[in-house]
Amino acid sequence: MPKIDLDIVKRVLEQNNTDIQKLTAIIDDLKLQIQIEEEERANRPPPIKKQLVVLLADNDGTLAEQDITGWILQIPEDDSPVTASERIIRATHNYNATPKGRRLPVKTIGEACEVIGPKFMKEENVWVKTKTPVLAVATPNTIPTDNSE
Repeated sequence: MPKIDLDIVKRVLEQNNTDIQKLTAIIDDLKLQIQIEEEERANRPPPIKKQLVVLLADNDGTLAEQDITGWILQIPEDDSPVTASERIIRATHNYNATPKGRRLPVKTIGEACEVIGPKFMKEENVWVKTKTPVLAVATPNTIPTDNSE
C-alpha cells in the first residue's frame, strides 16, 4: 500500500470543501494511526541472523566416492550446525502429534523436509530452503596452477 503524506491528504480534503472540524478530526485520526504503527514497529524483535547449513544424507556412514544427497537449511547464526538435525526431529515430533501427522506420520528427515510446513520448522528455528534433496559434490578445495602453456 503506498504511503501518502498527511499534507497531501489535508490539501485534497480542503479542495473537496470538507468541513474544518471534520478535516482536523480526520488528520488527528491519521496521526494517531501513524503513531500506533511506529510504536508497533519499534516493539518488534530484531530479525534473527541466520546461517546456511547443508544437511547431508549419509546412510552408510561413509562419504567417499558416493553420491551424496542433502538439504539446504538455515538456522540462527549463533547456533551450532550440529543442532540442525535435532531441530528437524523436534519439528517432526510436533507435526506427528497433529491429526494430519497421526494420519500420515513422517518417518525420515527427507520426508520431514518435503512434507512439514514452515509453521512447525519456524517454531524450532530451522528454515528448509530446498524441499527436495540436492546432490553434493566433493572437491579437494584447491585450485591447480598450470604454468605450462
